[in-house]
Amino acid sequence: MRTRAPLDAAVVEPLLAAAVAAPSIHNTQPWRFRPDPGTQQLEVRSAPERTLPLTDPLHRAQYLSVGAALFNLRLAAVHQGLRPEVRLLPDPREPGLLATVRLSGPLGAGEQPSDPGLYEAIARRHTSRMPFTGRPVPEPVVAEMASAAYAAGARLHLPDVAGTRRLLRLTALAETRNLARPDRAAETRTWITAPGSDASYGIPVTALGPPSVTGRPPMRDFTAGLPALRLPARWFERHVQVALLWTPHDRREDWLRAGEALQYVLLTATAHGLRTSLLHQAMEWPDLRAATAPPRHKRCRPQIVIRYGYGPDGGPTPRAAVETG
Repeated sequence: MRTRAPLDAAVVEPLLAAAVAAPSIHNTQPWRFRPDPGTQQLEVRSAPERTLPLTDPLHRAQYLSVGAALFNLRLAAVHQGLRPEVRLLPDPREPGLLATVRLSGPLGAGEQPSDPGLYEAIARRHTSRMPFTGRPVPEPVVAEMASAAYAAGARLHLPDVAGTRRLLRLTALAETRNLARPDRAAETRTWITAPGSDASYGIPVTALGPPSVTGRPPMRDFTAGLPALRLPARWFERHVQVALLWTPHDRREDWLRAGEALQYVLLTATAHGLRTSLLHQAMEWPDLRAATAPPRHKRCRPQIVIRYGYGPDGGPTPRAAVETG
């Protein structure tokens, strides 16, 4: 019979510190954690007050964010020698309860993570909205990223030149639509953190990237309508390297798994010295999201576009104190 690890502070705090380091849309950090001493489980819940009604009306991006945090939590548990037993959406009567994590252990010798650098990559992973060098990423590294997505229940489509142009074109079209909607642009701007602010959420101005001189890649324009915050346009890499993360189904459980797969891919890239950023704009429009699916992939449900390559570190974004209520 498996033993349970006690949910005391020494066990829980490192797990939650890793969990909240995950990426989230607009750095909304839409998660809550609650230790349940009675069941010796950690409850992972959504934070409904940190949603994006216009950008993410179905909360799909929120689930991806929580899934990424859940992957970090799993990885931190394994790092401590504990076995995380995870149940996704365990109670249909509680839609806000997204997962439970029961800790048992110790791990067997064959259950240790194959890449010892993956856990260390949690602290080093930052979204970089800056220009990359354009240096091609070696095929074995890209293959390892694809394997990470597959291991977590998702797929990573690696487009050719024409496919990359199509994804960038659809992302640019989505960005144009977003900027044409004052309500959407205003919602995005509310998550910009002013210089010197002590806000625990959102994206600080110092972490925003400049617009591209050529419009490729079509990075999200957080400063539309705020000329005082706009940065001078810069040249970005000519040959943009992107990948499409997708799942065969599109249920709430699939969104959580896609988030776990996303974080697995990002940490794998970070461990190899890559920088990454996320292009989510096309996912925010149903017709454009469907159009990002590769031809002849009838079961493809696109979740997010990942830009990757070599370049400057994006730097950390603020993190709120861990909420365990």
